[in-house]
Parts: sequence; structure tokens; C-alpha cells
Amino acid sequence: MKAILGTKKGMTRIFEQDRAIPVTVVDVTNCRVANVKKGTVELGLGSKKKPTKAQIGQYKELGFVPMHRWVVKGELPEGLKIGSELVGETFNEGDLVVVSGRSKGKGFAGVVKRHGFKGGPKTHGQSDKHRAPGSIGAGTDPGRVFKGKKMAGHMGTDIVTIRNKRIVGIKDNLLLINGPIPGSNGDLVKIYLQK
Repeated sequence: MKAILGTKKGMTRIFEQDRAIPVTVVDVTNCRVANVKKGTVELGLGSKKKPTKAQIGQYKELGFVPMHRWVVKGELPEGLKIGSELVGETFNEGDLVVVSGRSKGKGFAGVVKRHGFKGGPKTHGQSDKHRAPGSIGAGTDPGRVFKGKKMAGHMGTDIVTIRNKRIVGIKDNLLLINGPIPGSNGDLVKIYLQK
């Protein structure tokens, strides 16, 4: 089981053989083994300020209730137990990993921004419909708009998973991952080894 929880810190670059490589810095400090059940390991990051009594009982062995939790399939590696901290050396330089996080929220977006619609003509008497979606229905039959129609709405804050990300470097408890990853700075990121 090679998996870890971290927080995105931002982007920078490192140099390899006179070439600049953009990297995202992920802080994996305080990621601990929160719970172990048959065939699964629960990872935890941070601690809740006001946990319920049920949560306190559930994580009695750990000693605190983690703020973020993630259940991973697999067996606990030898030498680790509940409360053990996972460090950046869980992975090796050059490993290909899968990174999962919540994308940046863009608010309520129109069809041009959200779906890449072209918009209406900019001339021939067109006054204020440059970014409008145009016709959406199909007439009397079926007499409704189908679900999933590309329209304006909430954009962003989706769970995004990116494969084939290479770990370029490991410094203390900071993972340097090649290229951009989803989320704003400070957001939760799940990283696990690609099979």
C-alpha cells in the first residue's frame, strides 16, 4: 500500500540538465495511519477541533479525530501501526503516481466559459445575445429538455483524478510532482502509486 494524504502548497520549478521542470509542491506532514480493518487502511490528516463522542470512541486508539480521512485498499506495511506517521519516503523519486483532488471553483458560469460554445453572430442586428446558448428544445415532441443538456451552471469543485504524474523529488516531507495538479493552494490531495 503506497498511498498518502497531503496539502497542495503551490508551484515552483527545478532544474535538471539545463532544463526547467515545473513542479507542484505537496506537503505530506502529519499524515497518519488512523484505523486498520481487514483489507483496508484508513489514513488521516489534521485533527478536528470539535469531534462528536462517537468519533472520539471510533479513534480512541489514535488519540485524536482526524480532520480528513481516506480509506485505502491494501494491507498495512510492516513496522507501521495505528498512529504511525507516513513520510514522503513512502514513494521513491521517479515513481509514477495518481493524484486526486477537488478542482478550483469557478462559480456560476455561462455556456461560453463552461462548455466552449461559440456564441451568436456579432453583427446583422444582433444586439445582446453574443454569449447566449441559443435554442435548447426539440419542439412538441418530446416537449421537454433532456437531462444533461449543456447549459449554464455551477462550474468547478469537481473531483479530478490525474494519472501518470512523476515524482521528481522528495525534500523532508515535501513531494515535488511534475506539472500541475487539481485544487487551490492549501487543498487536500490524495496520492497513490500507479499500478
